[in-house]
Order: sequence, then structure tokens, then C-alpha cells
Amino acid sequence: MSKSNIMNTYGRFDVTFEKGLGSKVYDTKGKEYIDFVCGVAVNCLGHSHPSINKVLNEQSNKLIHVSNLYWNIPQINLAKKLAVYSDHDQVFFCNSGTEAVETGLKLARKYGKLQSSTKNTIIYMKNSFHGRTLGALSVTGQEKYQKDFMPLMKGIKAVSFNNIKDLKENINEDTCGVIIEPIQGEGGLIKAEKGFLQEARALCDQFDALLIFDEVQCGIGRTGTLFAYESFGVIPDVICMAKGLGGGFPIGATLANQKASSAFSPGDHGCTFGGNPLACAVSLAVLEELVDKGIVDEVNEKSGYFVEKLEILKSKYNVIEDIQGMGLMLGIKVNIEPKSIVNKCFEKGLLLVGAGKDVVRILPPLNVKKEEIDEAFEILENVLADY
Repeated sequence: MSKSNIMNTYGRFDVTFEKGLGSKVYDTKGKEYIDFVCGVAVNCLGHSHPSINKVLNEQSNKLIHVSNLYWNIPQINLAKKLAVYSDHDQVFFCNSGTEAVETGLKLARKYGKLQSSTKNTIIYMKNSFHGRTLGALSVTGQEKYQKDFMPLMKGIKAVSFNNIKDLKENINEDTCGVIIEPIQGEGGLIKAEKGFLQEARALCDQFDALLIFDEVQCGIGRTGTLFAYESFGVIPDVICMAKGLGGGFPIGATLANQKASSAFSPGDHGCTFGGNPLACAVSLAVLEELVDKGIVDEVNEKSGYFVEKLEILKSKYNVIEDIQGMGLMLGIKVNIEPKSIVNKCFEKGLLLVGAGKDVVRILPPLNVKKEEIDEAFEILENVLADY
């Protein structure tokens, strides 16, 4: 099987997957793996979930795509559901997290422009990750992702995550937006401090700037609440989301309150495939499973069970320095190269992924069973025992 026609943008494992069921995936040789990467927090219901399969079949037999020049019922219903579940009013649909972030950045710039011609500065956090398009990359606080694509967008400022003093010194009347990940995913599963988010909210109110939360990875139930902001008790003006929103089917969304969303008018933004009937129907099915059937309500209990086990490993193996993250967005901070642990777990049939320079990330499906956590724990302990 030739793979030479695919651009070399990923350091891939030497494996080809062809099917999955629940928390398990199977390669072309029939080997089984426990998937605790989940497409990097995408497959929130695992693989081949019957509710997703059912709606894919039903909706594809009715209507897959129609231009946003017209309305479609699944899009209207999904927008209403997201507004009802949140403290927000209107949504823009797209296909990915990066696009959702781009929308948030444009919304902040347009909002600022309506106030003043100089109100165009966006503040972002060091160590953050917001995507790989030039706009999203411009507010990603990790030089390794940026350096080969300089120069990037102008009118941006970086401040230290969880540093109130730094934020206060950099925000002013020319600030149109502040973008924050409630939990820095690619940066190493680092939680925002509630006091920092509260201060960011107060400063954005003071300087009439939009507070944007990037919940692409940490949202849609990962933290134990449907939206991550609910776990911190701070309401942003704009939420960028994707990944788990479609349970494996591509969809992104930018949800905003009326103050923010009213900045856009027809022609300001668009997305050909955004809000297509098939993606929206799938997302409605995912939300029904997560919210109406109570999967989100079980996340913190499963997290507690998993963290308790990880703490046992920490006490036994000095390679582990800390347990990070929250909900089912967890990480183990290690004092060796994380990739070596990820690679050895892969060989033994457990899929994990690195984060930052010293964290192994653990992202099981939200409907994971305790027996599957036990299986993963056993593999992880066998790997750690080698150190």
C-alpha cells in the first residue's frame, strides 16, 4: 500500500487502522488497541456508536448539504440547543476548531472596529495552542509552531497564563479580545486558575473587549460539564468549539452572546460546508447522548476513579511528577521523554498522545467503562515498571 501521495505533515505510527468499536480500534492485521487518544478528544462516544450510525444513515438519505443561502432544519435545531444549554445566544457553524477560532478572532476585530479604529489588539496566552491557520497560529503561544511561518498577524500580544499582573499591564482601550483555553491541551493539560479567569472577565468588561474561550479540546463534556466554562464559573462572550461536538464527524462552532454576535452582518464571514444538515444532525445525536442520557454527569466519577489509579502509579514510580488536567482530559507529567512512554504503550496496545515537553495525555471516550480504564491502567503500569 503506497502512502507517498499524502503530504508529510504528521509523524505517524507505522499502523493502519480499519475499524473501531467503542473504546477499541483494530489495525489491518487484526491487532486490538485501547483508544485513549480518541482522535485527540474527538470521539467522545467512542467508535461506531449506534446513535451516530443511525443518524448518518437517516440524514444522508434526506439531505447532506445545502448552501447557507438557505435554511435547514438540523442547523436551526442545533443552534437552538446550544443556546439553550449555554448562557449564549447565537452560533456560527464551520468544520473545525481552527475555523471556530478564526471566527472568534474576526468577531473580536469587527467588534473592536465598531467602537474605534484603533481597537484591534488581541491578547493571547503563552504556551497556548489555537490552531494552524495563519490567524489561529498568530495567537498560539508556542514558537515551535510559528517560526517557519513568520511573519504572522499583527496587532497581537502574549501574556503569561494565570498571571493577573501581566494581563493587567497589557490590556487597554485598544484591546478588542482576549483568548484563553480554560485548560491548555497541547501545552500540557494546565488548568486556568479560577481567579485568573475572573480577573480576565472583569478586565474585558472594563475595557469593553470580548472574552473568548477556546474550548475546542476541553469542551463538550470533557471537564464534567457540557461547556468547560461551567466548570470554572466564568462566562465568556465567545466560545470556540469542535472536536467532540460531532463525535467524530467534522463540525466546528463559535457560540456568542448577543453583544458579540451582533457585530457580524451579512458578508462579514462565511463557510461553505458550515452547518450542513448531516453534520448538524450528527451533533444533535451526540448532544442527546451526552446530556439527555446523562453521560456528562458520569464524567467526574470516572475521572475520580482514573485519577485515584494514576496517583497509585505516581507513588510507585518516580518517573511521574504530577497528575494534571481535570475530568476525562488528564495527563501525567513525567521526568523523561513522554514519547518513549507513548511508544511503549502503543506496542502493548494502548493509544496515548504527548502534550507539551513533559506530559503524556490521556483522553478516553466520555462513555468509557471502568473495566476499560482498568485495562489501560494495567498496560500503563507495565510500561512504567520498565523505568
